[in-house]
Amino acid sequence: MSTIAQPVYTLPNDPLPPGIPLCVDLDGTLVKSDTLLDSVIVLTRQRPAELLKFPKWLTEGKAAFKRHITSTVELDVVHLPYNRHLLQYLEKQKAEGREIYLATGADAPLAQRVADHLGLFAGVLASDGTMNLIGKNKLAAFQDKFGNNFCYIGNAHPDVALLANCLEPMVANPHGSLTSALKSKKIAPSATFTDKASTLKAWLKAIRLHQWAKNTLIFLPLVLAHDHSAALVLAAAIAFLSFGLCASATYIVNDLLDLEADRKHISKRRRPFAAGDLSPLAGAVVIVGFLLASLVLALALPKIIVAISPGEALPRPYQFLQWMGIYLVSTLSYSLYLKRRVLVDVIVLALLYTVRIIAGSAATGVAVSTWLAGFSIFFFLSLAFVKRFAELESLLARNKIPANGRGYHTTDIEQLRSFGTASAYASVVVLTLYISDLAGSAHLYRHSVRLWLLVPILLLWLSQLWLLASRGDLHEDPVVYAITDRKSLALGVLVIGVVLLAL
Repeated sequence: MSTIAQPVYTLPNDPLPPGIPLCVDLDGTLVKSDTLLDSVIVLTRQRPAELLKFPKWLTEGKAAFKRHITSTVELDVVHLPYNRHLLQYLEKQKAEGREIYLATGADAPLAQRVADHLGLFAGVLASDGTMNLIGKNKLAAFQDKFGNNFCYIGNAHPDVALLANCLEPMVANPHGSLTSALKSKKIAPSATFTDKASTLKAWLKAIRLHQWAKNTLIFLPLVLAHDHSAALVLAAAIAFLSFGLCASATYIVNDLLDLEADRKHISKRRRPFAAGDLSPLAGAVVIVGFLLASLVLALALPKIIVAISPGEALPRPYQFLQWMGIYLVSTLSYSLYLKRRVLVDVIVLALLYTVRIIAGSAATGVAVSTWLAGFSIFFFLSLAFVKRFAELESLLARNKIPANGRGYHTTDIEQLRSFGTASAYASVVVLTLYISDLAGSAHLYRHSVRLWLLVPILLLWLSQLWLLASRGDLHEDPVVYAITDRKSLALGVLVIGVVLLAL
């Protein structure tokens, strides 16, 4: 299979005077993320009770706070998102005999572990639990050690004083505030080391907009009831948007909590927070904003229906909000704990799909049939199993052992295949029973016998999905596969065509 050649980064011509030490910042510079925030996230995951000590730690000063954090949890420095281009440059400078120093506001033990891992530095200057080594404190430490003969690479506004007083200022992934400050002081960096994804693309990836396809299940009760009321269609659309915002907030929570695990994963390490392309603080702000927006839409939904069509007022106006709350609690429970419980995780995933259908019913007042509920549970249980199966298949192909804490072993793969395929065909059986039940009724479909054409289509898609997974060719979430695979999309068009023929 052909691959697209990646652009080669060209190292800048060496602007540094010979024999002058080079000092490099850590957070946001050598590493694209902030190691303090990363450590707080790890602490939240591993020892959440310690969060209660934060107020006391903060009263002791920022340097002491950093020391408390780094002495409580040990951040994995091997898989940090290093700035590849800057790292190449430092390796080149090291090979040419230049002394390089890691100079950071991070706590000293953490900084030392980074230095030991990379093996590039002649020394480390860092916060010591008493003094926070940033800004003027860092400049004073430099001048005490090097006089005015040093070069520096930074990324944020506190680095302005250091860049203004060094011999050859350089920057890496510079913040806008730093760029503006340097321009106002007429300081032109000798080199810029950029290793960061587009912010817009990073956010679109973080909120997983493609996963909103799952939320189209909200429309299913309305569609299957053949109800085309403008008020209810608008209600379903508002519910779709509200649910999408809530789901995206939970995806960000999940990515933040799984930060270290994702960095060790062959593909998940490219997720925006794991890759250091987005700040966890920005993620926290978006989580709050999305949840508030979702809440406002859910509260407004019944009032909008009444305003458009008073006769279609929902009997239980805030039932949609209740189901969205159940989804939120279930998803957070899954992220925090249930995803590491064998088999419970896949059942929860399947139920989360079904909750979307029930939420759609609550938003429109259209009841969910027992047939639809039964079909969705088995169908989505199969998709949850195929996702776990594909993960284990990928590990087997790379001779790896599971390290994500989910509790599955590679020896479980055949049992998962059995569970998943059985669930898939059980959903087809439920579909056939539903079609048989329609035989004597023409209130929904005048030609219900034509719906039997759905059975081979569904069998073909499910069988194809599991065959690909068994071959190790299913490299995506099954939902992503369904909305990007041409054959799947073609089968989807056929399904719509069959349903229209049956009307």
